[in-house]
Amino acid sequence: MIVDRATREHEDNLVLFRAVHEVAVRHAGAPYHQVISALTADLPGTPRLAADELRRIAEEISLGRDPSGL
Repeated sequence: MIVDRATREHEDNLVLFRAVHEVAVRHAGAPYHQVISALTADLPGTPRLAADELRRIAEEISLGRDPSGL
């Protein structure tokens, strides 16, 4: 069903945002290479992020920002 699919996608996105938030809390202001390593280790496989999106998120966190919005 479409509703089930939409609900699943919403839940997957929440898991992704929470994972980004956790990395942001633990690694705020850390060097980029540490943040990108943490992101690639901690992010769920679904939904997948494009390389440029992952890079942008890591840059934000290394500047001390939380791009998750949480």
